[in-house]
Amino acid sequence: MTSRSLTMSPSNARAAGGSDWLAIIVPPLVILRWRVALRQFLLRAISRQYRVTTLGFLWTVLVPFFTLAIYTFAFGVVMKTRWADAEATSSEPFALTLFAGILVYWLMAQSLGEACGAVVQHTNLVKKTVFPLEIIPVTTVLAGLFQTGINTLILLVAVAIFGSGVHATALLFPIVLAPFVLMMMGLAWFLAALGVFFRDLSQVIGLVLTGALFLSPILYPLGQLSPVLQQVVMFNPVSFIAVQARQVLLYGGMPDWAGLGIYALIAWIVAAAGLAFFTAVRKSFADVL
Repeated sequence: MTSRSLTMSPSNARAAGGSDWLAIIVPPLVILRWRVALRQFLLRAISRQYRVTTLGFLWTVLVPFFTLAIYTFAFGVVMKTRWADAEATSSEPFALTLFAGILVYWLMAQSLGEACGAVVQHTNLVKKTVFPLEIIPVTTVLAGLFQTGINTLILLVAVAIFGSGVHATALLFPIVLAPFVLMMMGLAWFLAALGVFFRDLSQVIGLVLTGALFLSPILYPLGQLSPVLQQVVMFNPVSFIAVQARQVLLYGGMPDWAGLGIYALIAWIVAAAGLAFFTAVRKSFADVL
C-alpha cells in the first residue's frame, strides 16, 4: 500500500479544513471522518509491528505473559505483596489482580510512547502529500487498543481457569475504557506535535511513564496509601481507570458511574485541546522536518 492511497485531493482537503473546528469540538469525529484512511493506516501499523519478527503475531501473547510473570515473581514472591483492597468483593490471585490494572497501563505506555515520534517517522506524508495528519497519533492509540483487547481476552481466560469465574460486568469494560482512550488520543495529539520540535521528548516521556506506573494503584492497592496520597495518586490519568477495570473484570461490581462521567468530561476537554493544538502547529511541520 502506497502513501498515495492514503491521501486526499486538495479540494477535499480544503473542505475538511473548513470543518476542523467541528472535529475539535467533537474529537471522535476524526475517527469517523477519516475512517477509511485510518483503517488502512492502522492495519499497516499492526502488520508492520509483527511482520519483521520470527514469531510474528505470537508475540502479542508471549510479551504480556512473560512481563506478568516477572512482575508476579518480584512483587508476589520476593516482596510477598498481598492484595487487600477495601473495594474488592472477592479474593483473586495476585497475578490476576496485577494483570487487570497493568493492561490499562500498557495501553497508555504504548500510545504515548509511540506518539512522540509518530509524525517524525512519516516525514514523507508531511512534505509530499496532502494527508490528514491528525490520524497518525490516533493510530498509535488504536494499535495499543488492539493489544489491550488481546490482553483482556488472556485475562478473562485466566480468571475463568484460576479465579472465581468471569462476571457479567466484564461486558462493561469497553465503557470503562472508552473515556481513557479519548484521554490518550488527546495526549497523543499533544505529544506528536511537540515531538516534531523536541526530538528528546520520547526520552522524557519514557521517564514519565515509568513514574506513572509506580504512582498508580496498579502494583499495590490504593488502600495502602494515606488519604492524602490517595488523592495525589488519583490525579494520575491511569489510576481511576485501573481501579474501575479491576472492579468490572475481577470483582463483578459496577463501575463508579459518577466518577466515570467526570473522567469522560475531562478526557473530552483534553482531547479537544490536544487536537486544537495539533491543528494549530501542523502548518509548521513541513518547515521543521
